[in-house]
Amino acid sequence: MNASFSNEPVVSVANANIFQDYNTVLSEISFEIEKGEFVYLIGRTGSGKSSLLKTLYADLPLRLGDIQVVGYQIRGIKLAEVPYLRRKVGIIFQDFELFYDRSVAENLYFVMKATGWKDNAKMKSRLAEVLMRVGLGAVSAKYPHQLSGGEQQRVVIARALINEPQILFADEPTGNLDPEVAEGIMKLFLEINKSGTSVLMATHNHHFIDKFPARVIKCEGGKILDSVKEEFDYSTSF
Repeated sequence: MNASFSNEPVVSVANANIFQDYNTVLSEISFEIEKGEFVYLIGRTGSGKSSLLKTLYADLPLRLGDIQVVGYQIRGIKLAEVPYLRRKVGIIFQDFELFYDRSVAENLYFVMKATGWKDNAKMKSRLAEVLMRVGLGAVSAKYPHQLSGGEQQRVVIARALINEPQILFADEPTGNLDPEVAEGIMKLFLEINKSGTSVLMATHNHHFIDKFPARVIKCEGGKILDSVKEEFDYSTSF
């Protein structure tokens, strides 16, 4: 059944062990993220946040336990299936990962072509749509170096939205931005979430959690704590 029409969680993790190289960073973790949910992922550097995110979008192998993401079984996922999984999720990094020798439009077209878009008129229309969505109507001909850090991150978010993902995985998306710009990006994530896209955001920004409260999952000591199941102190996690 197509996950977008079902009530299945977009992410389901059951007794999973998360590895970084051959070290276990998180043991026997279980949680679910529902359609349209916003979840913060917190924990000190090295606590397993990035490894967890990478496992969820099949960048790191899952060796033990069960994870399903947008209907795909992650353990044993075939290499040929990974691009299809990634069409249904959006991935946003701290350091942008844009092509600096290509214009904004070329950066977005690259992703469209890589994910099977062929119709030029539809591509052009989707490009305009996602750039408007992130508040960047007039930058398609510019190169990344001509944009501010906040604008570059908006381009990255636009790129992640191209295929109308069911969930965005964001790894410290405001880590390199000054506080005012970071807050604008945070509000953009909340707007995207309001329209029905789930968000799992790793962050070190304590201020966001205070100002925009939502469910919190914390990586600590090889385990996870989940604010829907238990109370814990967020302030020790940054």
